[in-house]
Order: sequence, then C-alpha cells, then structure tokens
Amino acid sequence: MTDPRILIVEDELLIAKSLSKKLNKLGYAVVDIVSSGEAVLNRLTEITPDLILMDIAIKGNLDGIETAAKIRQTHDIPVVYVTAYADDKTLERAEVTGSYGYILKPYKERELHATIKMVLSKHKEAVKLRQSLAAAQAIGEDKSQYLAIASHDLRTPLAAIQMSADMLQKSSDKWSEDRRQKHFQRIQSSVYNMNRLLEDVLTLSRAETGKLTFQPAPLDAIAFCTQLIEEFQTAASDRHTLTLSDRGNRSQAYLDEKLLRHILANLISNAIKYSPEGGTIRLQVNCEWQQVTFQIRDEGIGMPTEYREKLFQQFERASNVGTIKGTGLGLSIVKQAVDLHGGRITVESEQGSGTTFTVTLPSRG
Repeated sequence: MTDPRILIVEDELLIAKSLSKKLNKLGYAVVDIVSSGEAVLNRLTEITPDLILMDIAIKGNLDGIETAAKIRQTHDIPVVYVTAYADDKTLERAEVTGSYGYILKPYKERELHATIKMVLSKHKEAVKLRQSLAAAQAIGEDKSQYLAIASHDLRTPLAAIQMSADMLQKSSDKWSEDRRQKHFQRIQSSVYNMNRLLEDVLTLSRAETGKLTFQPAPLDAIAFCTQLIEEFQTAASDRHTLTLSDRGNRSQAYLDEKLLRHILANLISNAIKYSPEGGTIRLQVNCEWQQVTFQIRDEGIGMPTEYREKLFQQFERASNVGTIKGTGLGLSIVKQAVDLHGGRITVESEQGSGTTFTVTLPSRG
C-alpha cells in the first residue's frame, strides 16, 4: 500500500518545509509545495494527490477558500484548511466549499496526523457511497437520485457541525457568551437541515412504494399551526418574522397530522429560504365545517411564469434561485400529501414580489 500523497499550499516557504518534514515523518508523501491558488490549479492538471492541505491566506488573486471552491468543481480531492485564525466569517465561507475540516497553526503532530487520517477515511467512505449510488441506478434511477442529492447536500451541514464543534472545544473558554451561542445555533440549524433533508427523501421513498398513506384523525388545526410557527421562528434568522392568523370560527378539523406537517413545513421552509433578504412569512388558517384552508405568503424572490408548469415535479428548481441551496423535492412531497387528502393547491407569484401558496383540504369527521 502506497503512502497517501499530499499537496501543500502555503506561501511561507519555511512553514511549508517544516510541515513537509512532519508529514514525511508521519508516513505521508508530499508530492509538491505551491504558494498560490493559480499554481494549485495548474499543478492539478499534472498530479492527483489524495489530499490537499490549503492555507487560507495565500499569494495571488485567489485565497485558499476560493481556490478550494474551484477545485471542487473539477476534482474529487478532499481539502483541509490550515490557518492561524478562524473567525466566524471565514468559517461561514469555508463551510460552503465542502471542506472536510481545518487545522490551526502552529501544527501539532498528533492533531495533524489524526485529522488527515479522519479526512482520508471519510473521503474513502464517500467514494464508496458514490460507487454504490452508481450501481443503484440499474435498480431505480429516481431512488439513486434521491440518495445522491442527500449524500451531496449532507456534506455542508456536516462540515458546519464539525467546524463549530471543534472551535467550541478548542477556543470557547476565550469567547463571549454571544459567540458561543452563535456556534451552538449553527450546529442546531445544521442538524435541523439534515433532518429535513432525510425526512424528504424517506417520504418520497414511502410514496413510491405505496407506504405513504392517508390516516385522518381529529386535530386542533390552530394549536398545530401555532406550534409549527414557534418551531420555525426558532430556526429562522433574525431577518424573518413569522405570523399566524385565524380567519375561521372553529379550530377542530379532521386531517392527517403527519401529512399536514409535510405540507406546511415544506411551504414555510421554502418561504423562508426564498426570502434571503428577510421579511414577514404569514400563515393564515381558515377552519370551516367541511374544509380547512391554509395560506402561506412571503415577500421573497417570487418565481418566473415559465416555472409554474414544472412546479411540483421532482428535482425541478426555478431559474432565479441563484446560489440558494435546495433539492427540488419539497413541493413534490407537498403535492402528494395534498392529493392524499383529496385537496387542492394553488400558487400566486410574481418574480421579485413574493409568493402565496393556498392549500385547501377537505375536513370530514
């Protein structure tokens, strides 16, 4: 078995050579040392290392984080950041590049060795997963696509959790309470996003196998929506305000609580996600004797007219979402849950002026 090959990106030559000696001592093969982002990209046309140790502050027009983002577009090589500092803004930028972690300067051999071993192991598992997904395509294209999306989109919250947890472990005793809470909130938000993604994939799988069933029961619709709004307000940013209004004269309904949660949770989550500048998300409930109407209105980016025809198709996303992350699964789940109720869903939207979804569900006790 050959020694793992590592490419060092560091513009301070003495530090780079010292790091190279430590790596050689630990049993790694250093294939090269480069000092800029442009040099890394050029070098990767000639060699394929098993791992890249990337200093964040390097020479050239690209810093380490920008360079890692470009590498990810064309190469499947794990990147570990090395840095003398890790402020919150830097962490936030690093998270979205899919990095496997970071190492603080000055390097400690034990920590360096442990981090590299962990990253190489995780990457090996990721490669096996992708190979398994490729094999699964022969069984079912849609199922493999669900898993591919899940495995890809889980990397960002996992990286956020790892980075914040490491920072809390190493430096929290020097931080203010506000900064500690910010990292705790990042971890909580990442866990929430992971759970939502997994729940979406599992729900679609159950729907395809006929295991997503309609089981209505008496439900206090207003109490249910109140709790849901409270949950989302906790997870939302300070820029978003969630409100609930009741236009009916009763609160009791006869609905499937699990399916209703899929419907409203996805619509509220989308309203928050596609209102990147913030604003008010309004949930209005009108509970009548034979039907319940839920209306979710946001002040976000809206959607292009041509997207309406593909609105509830799996994996479809509007052309104006830009860098806003998403899988294109949520509205497909919403439509199936509404159909199981025998209800209907409509949308009003104008690009740049927000979106309103109206869901009407029969309530037969």
